[in-house]
Amino acid sequence: MGARGAGGAGVRVLVTGGVRSGKSRHAEQLLAGEGDVTYVAPGPTTQEDPDPDWAARIAAHRARRPSTWTTLESRDLAVALATPGAVLVDCLGTWLTAVLDEAAAWELPSGQVQALVAERLEPAVAALGSARGPVVLVTNEVGLGVVPAHRSGRLFRDLLGTVNQAVGAACDEVHLVVAGRVLVLP
Repeated sequence: MGARGAGGAGVRVLVTGGVRSGKSRHAEQLLAGEGDVTYVAPGPTTQEDPDPDWAARIAAHRARRPSTWTTLESRDLAVALATPGAVLVDCLGTWLTAVLDEAAAWELPSGQVQALVAERLEPAVAALGSARGPVVLVTNEVGLGVVPAHRSGRLFRDLLGTVNQAVGAACDEVHLVVAGRVLVLP
């Protein structure tokens, strides 16, 4: 991806799309030429979620990454984004789920949940704006489907939409991945 102008700050790209659209693979390809990359895994670990399907998904992602990449399991996105060099965050949807789980916030009033997410998101967006190397963030596009039947689904959809807008505004580009095809949104 390389560096762009002012102060050596790197290009910042948000990659979004549906489940199994190819967004993680595309994000990895964007940083393929960077050598050392910090791969930030902000979601549940296999120790926290012993689901075999989740473990298989984590293993597949690990197997695909180059050996020079370092994995950082952290929900503190501000600290993770301050890591020198290239950074890949995969993904904001699992980060949001982990934030809500940690705070047992799924049943809290909407205003309290929004305040909690904003409190965690604002430093991350600020850190993204100050990142010195290239940064690629992966997220899910959840706003194109039906309205979820349950409150937790609606809460997640609405909050992730807010997260995606804030992060997208701080990025140089947004890449929409559909069926393995990429549409670049400047």
